[in-house]
Amino acid sequence: MLAPSTAPQRGLFISFEGIDGAGKSTHIPALEALLRGRGHSVTVTREPGGTPLAERLRELLLHEAMDPLSEAMLMFAARREHVLQVVQPALARGDVVLCDRFTDATFAYQGYGRGFNLEVLATLEQWVHGGLQPELTLWFDVPPAVAAARLAQARSPDKFEAESIGFFTRVAAGYAARLAADPRRFARIPADRTPAEVWVDVQAAVDALLQARQQASTPGQHGQ
Repeated sequence: MLAPSTAPQRGLFISFEGIDGAGKSTHIPALEALLRGRGHSVTVTREPGGTPLAERLRELLLHEAMDPLSEAMLMFAARREHVLQVVQPALARGDVVLCDRFTDATFAYQGYGRGFNLEVLATLEQWVHGGLQPELTLWFDVPPAVAAARLAQARSPDKFEAESIGFFTRVAAGYAARLAADPRRFARIPADRTPAEVWVDVQAAVDALLQARQQASTPGQHGQ
C-alpha cells in the first residue's frame, strides 16, 4: 500500500480509453475514491466535454452526422478548451486528472474508424496540446463482439455506439497502433472479464505509476 500524497508537485494525468462497451467508465469512480482515500486531490473529467462549450460540442459530435474532417476539427476544438480550462490548471495545482478519453480516441475513432488522414490528426494534436500527453493511458481492450453485446443492453445508442462491428474492429486496431507507438505510456487491460478482475489490473497499473513518481521524488534515489 502506498503512503498518502504529501508534498505538492505537478499532478498526474491518467486517461481511460477503449471502444464503446469496453467498460472503462465503470472504473473511474472507483479509482477516484481510491485516490482520494490515499490523500490525493482528484479531477475527473471527460472528452469530448469537460467545459460548458466542450459539452455543447459533445452533443453535436455524438448526435449529428458530419464528414470526418468536421468531426475531427470539432473534437480538437473541444479538446483545446478542455486542456486550457480544466486539464492544465488541475495538473498545475497537483491534482491527479482522470480523463474519460483523450487524443488517442481521436486517432482510433476518426483516424482508424473513419479512415481520416493520420498526418492531419498528428498536426492538430501538436497545435492543440503540444507535448501534453497522459502519464498513463489505461486501454480497456475488449473484442468488438463482446462490446456490441454489452451496448445492446444499454441505453439508446449515440451515433458512435450505433456503428457496426467492422467499425469497432478498426477502432480497436487504432488503439493497438497507438500502444505500439508509445508502449511505456499504455497499460493494456483485458476487459472481457468480470469487473472485479479488471479492477485488479487497473489498480496495479496506477500503483506502478504512483510508485515510480514517489521514487523519482525521493531524495537519494539517484546518483548512488
